[in-house]
Amino acid sequence: MNIQKYMAFVKAVELGSFTKAAETLDYSQSGISRMINDLEKEWGVFLLERGRTGINLTSDGFKLLPQLKRICNEYEILMKQIDDLHDMESGIIRIGTFSSVASHWLPNIIKIFKKDYPKIDFEFLLGDYTEIESWILNGRVDFGFLRLPTKADLETIFLEQDRLLVVIPQNHPLANCEKFPINGLLNSPFMLLEKGAKAEISEIFERHHISPNVNFTTWDDYAIMSMVENGLGISILPELILQRIPHKIIAKELEVPAFRNIGVAMREQKSLSLASKKFLEYLSYRNSGIESE
Repeated sequence: MNIQKYMAFVKAVELGSFTKAAETLDYSQSGISRMINDLEKEWGVFLLERGRTGINLTSDGFKLLPQLKRICNEYEILMKQIDDLHDMESGIIRIGTFSSVASHWLPNIIKIFKKDYPKIDFEFLLGDYTEIESWILNGRVDFGFLRLPTKADLETIFLEQDRLLVVIPQNHPLANCEKFPINGLLNSPFMLLEKGAKAEISEIFERHHISPNVNFTTWDDYAIMSMVENGLGISILPELILQRIPHKIIAKELEVPAFRNIGVAMREQKSLSLASKKFLEYLSYRNSGIESE
């Protein structure tokens, strides 16, 4: 209610009349007068002098007017921004993601989304699962792509199951096998993707009670592909990152298939902006057809 009183005071001063202020703000003249009287009583000061010729600022009113104008102006800006959010006219969606999703999912889905909502902008933060979880929890991003399951205090939406494939050089002895044997992971130097996928790969080792000879560790998927292409070893990478790659390598499914579940996570879906909620709808509805578009 106070912001309405501030606006009544500012408009009355600008127009020099309670009557004109009432017409502009769609109040009665007595309503404008009462709101300004309330401010004077609340603050213990006189803001206006009333006379036959109209109204004039007191010295106290003159001192307070600039700050009240700023408050009213900021309030109008705030209301405009809220209207824009509801109308999907403008805004920004902040997304935490890992490289394979950023490379192979997001460009197409954003292209589709921007056709319908051209004034919505995007900000990406690339990181590993732990970093993305942290960004979601501290509000740095609106939502993020993660391997599921994730922390219990996050709301999640399952999107897709992504196979984990063995990548080998083209001249590898097992290049022609239908499925790569688990014990075959022990016969070559292993290139470990440490950042983001380490937990998944380690789980494969633990499940089958094996300890490959890890010769090289990095967080860069493409560095691993280059190492494998040059015959320096083998690795396990998510199928999603292996799409449309320039490297001359072979990807094989393990004899006991391995997967990661990819989903999107947020603190609370109902608290997301309208733009973020709409984008999640696009992501969920169109995800199955992303690669073909």
